[in-house]
Amino acid sequence: MFGLKVLSAVLPIAILELTVSAACSGDAWDVIIVGSGPAGIVVADRMSEAGKKTLILEQGGPSYFATGGRARPDWLNGTELSRVDVPGLYKSIFSNSDGNLTCPPEWLNSFQGCTVGGSTAINAGLFFQPPASDWDRYFPDGWKNADMQRAIQKVREKQTSTDNPSQDGKRYLQSGYEAAKQWLVDGAGFKEVGLNDGPQNHTKSKVFGHPVFNYEGGQRSGPVKTYLQSALARENFSFMTGARVLRVSREVDTAIGVEVENSDGGVNATTEHCVTDGGRIIVSAGAILSPQVLMWSGIGDAEILTNISSLGLIKTPSQDWINNTAVGDKVFDNPNTFIELYSDSIASYNYSYSDSRPEDRDLYLQSRSGPYSFASETSAFWDIIQQDEDLVGVQGTIDSSGFQDYFEDGTITLNVYGTSGLRSFGRVGLDAKGIALPTSNFYADKRDAQAVATFIHNIFAALPSTLKPLNIAQNSTVDDLTTWVSTYSPYTMGNVQHWSSSCRLESCVDVDAKVIGMKNLFVVDASISAPLTTNPAMGTMIIAERAVERILALDA
Repeated sequence: MFGLKVLSAVLPIAILELTVSAACSGDAWDVIIVGSGPAGIVVADRMSEAGKKTLILEQGGPSYFATGGRARPDWLNGTELSRVDVPGLYKSIFSNSDGNLTCPPEWLNSFQGCTVGGSTAINAGLFFQPPASDWDRYFPDGWKNADMQRAIQKVREKQTSTDNPSQDGKRYLQSGYEAAKQWLVDGAGFKEVGLNDGPQNHTKSKVFGHPVFNYEGGQRSGPVKTYLQSALARENFSFMTGARVLRVSREVDTAIGVEVENSDGGVNATTEHCVTDGGRIIVSAGAILSPQVLMWSGIGDAEILTNISSLGLIKTPSQDWINNTAVGDKVFDNPNTFIELYSDSIASYNYSYSDSRPEDRDLYLQSRSGPYSFASETSAFWDIIQQDEDLVGVQGTIDSSGFQDYFEDGTITLNVYGTSGLRSFGRVGLDAKGIALPTSNFYADKRDAQAVATFIHNIFAALPSTLKPLNIAQNSTVDDLTTWVSTYSPYTMGNVQHWSSSCRLESCVDVDAKVIGMKNLFVVDASISAPLTTNPAMGTMIIAERAVERILALDA
């Protein structure tokens, strides 16, 4: 799909052809990182900062304009902006494939960014710190809130973010925010706060506020614009695109390199990139693809390994397979519920890829201001639902327009996500061709549906007469809501594509993120995370910072 490229300069990034040869291609590396998502880029920056000769391999191609991305609507012609750079074009990724930013089905049976920046190049850019309770309740020793403080501070210092992205200082599309504030703050007892305030003992319990986005200057930022830039400035760092890692090459319990499928000029070939003696391979391909890479490397459930071995997908001798059913197990995505709300006081706003309102288009082009300076979310809020000894996090995010059958002006959409503490998990398996295929298994444990239903019931009790739900009755009981959220419809049981938890600490990898049974193979991405209370981007970057600290400490 893409030719093999190497990125080797600071912004603007130069993309150059790389000549490859058989056997090990070029010099050996101290660290090879598979994937350039929010974890892979953080790991690459910190490893190169530590003096390691570092290579990052990305199977996709360019995204931001600075990386060579040129996919965009006509109204951006003549600018140094791609569709990725403009926050207000975020939703178009679900209906317009211009730029090949997502993974094709021959690579992955799931929606994921396959491009420089991974899913941080295609998501809304929501950037929320997970609460202290996530680390303390769901992570092992060495990963508790006190242990994470240095990593949290590193991310907050390095990655720009804002809850007021328009460069003219004005807040736009606020009618929905004000209606939500009257409902949730004045009526339901939520506290209006800065949603990333208080980093040391951070909480996401009964809080409401303006969304925080990882933007800068009215444009999408993210790790490509921050961590990657400092890495690219170092001579010991290289970055290749169009390099699809098929598997890790290993000698028993030692990883010696990665096999890469390159597509250059329509001719497919494979290349081996090798690590030095004592070098490390770090898989950061995302919670769906990282398990596939491990399985194709002979690490995973024995039955799956046997099946794909018959397809010729494993090159490791069967006597050296590492049988571990935790690879791909307990994968998690947030179950999503869409609630349509209407008020005469609300002015809905619909974004457009190619037919934006002229006045809004011009405002953005001239000053990076207005609705296109941010994605469509106008408010966010959380509460924690207690069920006996368990705590379940639930997140609400309010969009600027209606959804599906409800697009009358005055309509907004409340997305309700079940988050931390849920007990229903799926599995990353492989299809008949050996390609990763996740299952969600939403609400397999009925208590999860009851927690989400309780959250909705609680906030519905405070709905003002001026704000009316359209697709579910306001007077629904908890039992009614439990049945509704757990019955499939266009408004219920949707995937948010926040996949995590498929290669968990202490079962798939150890507490240093090292693959169990291997000496120098690691997984660092959302795979090793427990389900978080928040959108995963910031949490994944924090996890990557902490993992690097622990991996580098192994040198001592």
